[in-house]
Amino acid sequence: MRFRPLTRACLVIAALSVLVTACSSEKTTSNSANGLEKTDITIGMLPLPEVAPVQIAISRGFFKAEGLNVNYKLIEGGAAALPTLLSGGFDVLHSNYVSAFTAASQNLADLKVIAEATVATPGSFVLLTAPNSHVTKVEDLKGKKIGVNTKKNVATLSTSVTLKVHGLDVTRDKIDFIEVPFPNMWQALKSGQVDAAFLPEPFVSAAAADGGVKLADTMAGPTDSFPIAGYFVTSEFASKSPKTLAAFQRALLKAQTIAANDRKAVAEAIPQYTKINAQTAQIMQLPGFPITTNAVRLQRVSDLMLEYGYLTKPFDVNSLLLGGQK
Repeated sequence: MRFRPLTRACLVIAALSVLVTACSSEKTTSNSANGLEKTDITIGMLPLPEVAPVQIAISRGFFKAEGLNVNYKLIEGGAAALPTLLSGGFDVLHSNYVSAFTAASQNLADLKVIAEATVATPGSFVLLTAPNSHVTKVEDLKGKKIGVNTKKNVATLSTSVTLKVHGLDVTRDKIDFIEVPFPNMWQALKSGQVDAAFLPEPFVSAAAADGGVKLADTMAGPTDSFPIAGYFVTSEFASKSPKTLAAFQRALLKAQTIAANDRKAVAEAIPQYTKINAQTAQIMQLPGFPITTNAVRLQRVSDLMLEYGYLTKPFDVNSLLLGGQK
């Protein structure tokens, strides 16, 4: 059979079109099949150094490489933001463990820990006072007010432990915890609204530069290398979007590994999502960035919560871990 030139050309063009369409279709199918029950992910997180890996993963395209479009919204505390996670406003929540474990133990939230965010390092979470304060040592806090970002969280728990080490008891010695957002804490100290304050970095460095006086490192002794915060999802999200969750974890792990080994990468990331300037980011004390989720490590938090009355009965953190983490 002979083809006229025009007919043969048309067939070639048609064949090429089919080939291109097939390749394009194959790529699209591959992207969705690789795991994306959901592609747009919103994280609720505090503007603290501990979430630098999220920014690293965004900036270096780790999430995009997994087919995810990840955005974040800044929050003031994990406890206050938990209802937003439960209502679907956040897909992932960065929260301190104390708030999350409290909610889970009371059956207020069905949560899963998908990754650890940080563990404490010396000097990263401290009690401070203002210059010329009458409070010059921890023992002077009897009957005083201590500023924390939210109550019943890692700030109040670790501070309570520190007070006990120095012979004080929050209830017996009538010590009050006053809620003040971290960005406003230093002003609250200077104005006398609170007598001392629990502060993480970068607020520690900023206050110290303005004359703030360190009373105690709250992450020492019983709380040395204490797990601080992690990334949480609802159990419903974990069960309905397992491929999306796995993709998120892979991207975050790459960034977490970089953060654990490259201070410069963390320092470069921090100013992108906080008001911390580059100079402060380079010199401030950074937390530790775990690259595994460890049940034994996290159980320390639960056990200390039980000891200090944050829990009414023992709570096994294994109930919050995904199958592959246990």
